[in-house]
Amino acid sequence: MSEETTVVQLPDATKLVVSNSPHIRGGETISKIMVQVLIALLPAAIAAVWFFGLAALEVMALCTVGCMAVEVLWKKATKQPTDSWKDGSAALTGLLLAMNLSAGAPWWICILGSLLAIGLGKQLFGGLGYNPFNPALVARVALLVGFPSLMTSWVVPNPGKWLACDALTGATPLAALKNHYPLASISDLFYGNVGGCLGETSALALLIGGAFLLARGLIKWQIPASFIGTVALISGLAHHFNPELTPPALYHVLAGGLMIGAFFMATDMVTSPMTANGALIFGFGCGVITSVIRIWGGYPEGVSFSILFMNALTPLIDRYTIGKPFGYIRIKKETAQ
Repeated sequence: MSEETTVVQLPDATKLVVSNSPHIRGGETISKIMVQVLIALLPAAIAAVWFFGLAALEVMALCTVGCMAVEVLWKKATKQPTDSWKDGSAALTGLLLAMNLSAGAPWWICILGSLLAIGLGKQLFGGLGYNPFNPALVARVALLVGFPSLMTSWVVPNPGKWLACDALTGATPLAALKNHYPLASISDLFYGNVGGCLGETSALALLIGGAFLLARGLIKWQIPASFIGTVALISGLAHHFNPELTPPALYHVLAGGLMIGAFFMATDMVTSPMTANGALIFGFGCGVITSVIRIWGGYPEGVSFSILFMNALTPLIDRYTIGKPFGYIRIKKETAQ
């Protein structure tokens, strides 16, 4: 009687790939996501050119090309592949940086901002996916601290005039609020006929872009909803109890960088929480800090500071809002006798 031998065929260990879940591949790639976000920013970019002329287009071009160039130079200096700019992340950082600058920003501010955004805000931490803070906001705050006068001078909008004069400057809606100047109308705030950064003008254009991102599932709705809702609630209550302290909630929602911050900056996939509850907490924190700075602080705007502060808390928020694994049972420690 012959003995049967059972042979167990094990897989080739060299071909096993071990990685974290999820293991289902999606159709989205980094480059596809970046292109879609750039498309979402297109209405705001067109509005900026409409209101501020070709000077706005020049700032956007300098920042976008500058960020891509800095990325290539950094990769070359560190002996890494220099084709990472093709994924579109550097171009997106450049356009967001431009949206945080005035149409009257000189060329060297655009280049310096590009160096700060890519070098200090991104590559210094290891590149895309490792940066704890939004790179464009790192550059904006650094420029604001280093050149406060230049970063708070704004071009007066001149709708439809391609060669808008960049010598005339005026106050932004929030600066007018701080200095007790006449306030802009709600209509001007909504359509964008106000001074400010390129991305702080047309709330309508930003809402269109934000709706596109939500429809494509590229951002969590919890962040813009809780961010904008918290600012509206706090400013509305402050106006209700003291109308002379601050204007109504709608003014705060439409003015300044709240819209671009809520839809395009706070929702950054790398620097925002992964969980739904964490996103709500993140947006709420941004809203509280923004409102406190706007209403009671020394700066007219607080969106950039609030997002960077909450970026620092993102790992902690993720830690305490992460869901329990399926089948998890907490083992109670026995009480010491």
